[in-house]
Amino acid sequence: MPAVLDALSSVHPFSEVALSPDGRSLVYGTVSTGKRGGADVDVSSLWLVDARGRTAPVRLTACPGAACDEHGVGWSPDGTHVVFVTTGADEQPQVAVADARGGRVEILTKAHGPLDTPRWSPDGKRIAFLYSMGAPKQPGPLNPLARDAGVMSQTIYEQRLAVVSATGGSIALLGPADLNVYEFDWSPDGSRFAVTAARGSGDDNWWIAELDVMDAASGAITTLAKPSYQMASPRWSGDGRRIAFIGGLMSDESITGGDLYVVDVGGGEPRNVLPGLAASLHTITWNGASNRVIATEFAAGEEVLASIDVDAGTQKELWRAPQMIWANSVMGFTPGDAGIALSRDAHWSAVIRQSYTSPPEVETGPPGRWSAITHANATVHPLTGAAQNVFWTSDQFRVQGMLVAPPVIEPGRRYPLVVEVHGGPAFAHYPIFPSGPEAFDVALASRGYWIFKPNPRGSYGQGEAFTRANVRDFGFGDLRDVLSGLDAVLARAPIDPARLGVMGWSYGGYMTMWAVTQTPRFRAAVAGAGLSNWLSYYGTNNIDTWMLPYFGASVYDDPKVYERSSPMTFIKNAHTPTLVLSGDRDAEVPISQSYEYWNALRRLGVPTEFVVYPDEGHFFFKRADQVDRMTRVLGWFDRYLGDAAVR
Repeated sequence: MPAVLDALSSVHPFSEVALSPDGRSLVYGTVSTGKRGGADVDVSSLWLVDARGRTAPVRLTACPGAACDEHGVGWSPDGTHVVFVTTGADEQPQVAVADARGGRVEILTKAHGPLDTPRWSPDGKRIAFLYSMGAPKQPGPLNPLARDAGVMSQTIYEQRLAVVSATGGSIALLGPADLNVYEFDWSPDGSRFAVTAARGSGDDNWWIAELDVMDAASGAITTLAKPSYQMASPRWSGDGRRIAFIGGLMSDESITGGDLYVVDVGGGEPRNVLPGLAASLHTITWNGASNRVIATEFAAGEEVLASIDVDAGTQKELWRAPQMIWANSVMGFTPGDAGIALSRDAHWSAVIRQSYTSPPEVETGPPGRWSAITHANATVHPLTGAAQNVFWTSDQFRVQGMLVAPPVIEPGRRYPLVVEVHGGPAFAHYPIFPSGPEAFDVALASRGYWIFKPNPRGSYGQGEAFTRANVRDFGFGDLRDVLSGLDAVLARAPIDPARLGVMGWSYGGYMTMWAVTQTPRFRAAVAGAGLSNWLSYYGTNNIDTWMLPYFGASVYDDPKVYERSSPMTFIKNAHTPTLVLSGDRDAEVPISQSYEYWNALRRLGVPTEFVVYPDEGHFFFKRADQVDRMTRVLGWFDRYLGDAAVR
């Protein structure tokens, strides 16, 4: 185990790339382990380098000699300065500006509360950013929930759009005080912003956010589009006449996927540019003042870089491969708000590129024709065998997934297999290089397990109709997809059908809890942050609005549809030994869901263990907890699926 964890931790992750407007200089972020609150956590550092890789990187930092966390890079329009977020030992993030020509770094703000995403105005005189003044935690339901105490009247800390002079000074907050802004983009003339925003609790209402135009001086807003589903990545066209955004059924804020929409700034209905596209858009960027949008898309196991003509409704693929590219990411496992960093003329670009078996490096070049300028992972080798895309038919769908082999396969031997169901449900298993102590698939493969990573209906990658195919049907069609995919991989690999396991986190945890009530095929299960009872979940989680597009009504108006998909409804069918894991401050899936499931299993005599991780949220940030979780997952499957278990 220690050797596997050391190998997983030896991968050097990159957090972001940002290209100067002339395409000559590049800032990239690296991630390493640092201390926060006495615990080991990931921290990011920023490095300035020639965009052709001809110079040694120079660190950009507001606290030389200290382990600051710094991220969120943005170049000034003239390419002379870089803005970023810096967080020192006091845990308070601030906006900092560095002279990219070798001058000093200046901290511009004296903020009190979380802030993020600083971006220059087109004239270079102002910097806008997202700011939650006085908030006790970073916005977003994936982060640990603040503890409840006293009278339960909710205190709301809105994430506001803030502006500060590029030379420093007081912070101006824009927009109504009760409006939570999630994303923004400057208009080309700097007079307005395009924002996605909602009133009320920011963590709870992203799923009903609308597209607004906000005046950059007065903060007055005009609603441009109300959502049919979720909206993300508002982008102003170069001529200032239109705003593009990604729209679709999305189950998590910032985990983006959907179709490309364009709406006139003067009003009117948003138009779906490519209806029926058999892919899910991750990110979009207008190509200067033209009518083209550069998009990154996930298409059935492959990433696509495409140029989309928004007037003609056509696209041209510039690059496609079973790899992933991004200019920044959400926690290192999905593209953030940028898929590619482009020079002003779009002739030069930068990405972080990787595949399941090739570790990440920073690469630059014309779009789609990149070469590496870093070699941080040159000595890193995959811990698994081959990883291949697999396809199978389930109902009316052609479904895709990944099958990962152990590093050594002995002739004549049959191996155990673990099905890993992804979270979401609107998400996917992407071809990214696994690293860190949360890479359960790699750790299991290194111990002689095959890993099956299906992307059933509800996943990104095959268009909006596929993503929406589990609406009002959680656990039924999606489980049929998983089980028929399992049949397909059993027919092509030396797998012992008597040694099958299932695991997942979040929606994957729900599917694990559900699967063992629906089929006896699995001999062991691990449910992380799982959801056991949609009826009780509705009133106890902090993000209940996400369920309305999926169930079509609240639990108070249609309890039967929630009951139908609840593992607790069928709990007496469960006989599979199940390990249950959860953080005690999870806002997305309260720990009470795990308690409910674990208590039922143990009362029914099903072998089970429940591990509670104090002060962790939906995702775990403490290194010690990540390592402990990995150790327990491997131990559980070894106990029930390992060679000793079948002797």
